[in-house]
Amino acid sequence: MDSASQSIPQTIHASAVLVGARAVLVRGPSGSGKSSFVLVLLQAARSGALPFARLIADDRAIVSAANGRLIVRPPEALKGLIEARGLGILRYPYEPAAVAGCVVDLGVPDLERMPPRAGRETAIAGVRLARLAVAPGGDPLPLFRSFLDRACLQASNDP
Repeated sequence: MDSASQSIPQTIHASAVLVGARAVLVRGPSGSGKSSFVLVLLQAARSGALPFARLIADDRAIVSAANGRLIVRPPEALKGLIEARGLGILRYPYEPAAVAGCVVDLGVPDLERMPPRAGRETAIAGVRLARLAVAPGGDPLPLFRSFLDRACLQASNDP
């Protein structure tokens, strides 16, 4: 995609949370723990384990490419809402838009112990992003903290 081009917004099956200055897209099959992981990130920020986290979208996110960056927004009907299994629908402060820094894919079957470089990146709307794959039933938080330090929210996808 040309660095000055823009894409038509599309809705994807993903949750999103702003961590620091970049959004983290959380994808995975139904029941893989996307909303739970977003809640864990929000709690980690409240406890000081992360510098900042704010909900962007739960379950569905609107994404579009603009000038080589992936912009993430919540759908109008779901702004500020997150479904917590066993608790129901919760209301949280939310961010209306953010630039994505990385993708966390939950519930990835047959995950390699040492994934090749190609498996550590993904493209959405033509924008390449760092990717963390997590096996089904795996605890994504410890992996994410290491990933965060190494690649996720660095400005590597800035043009």
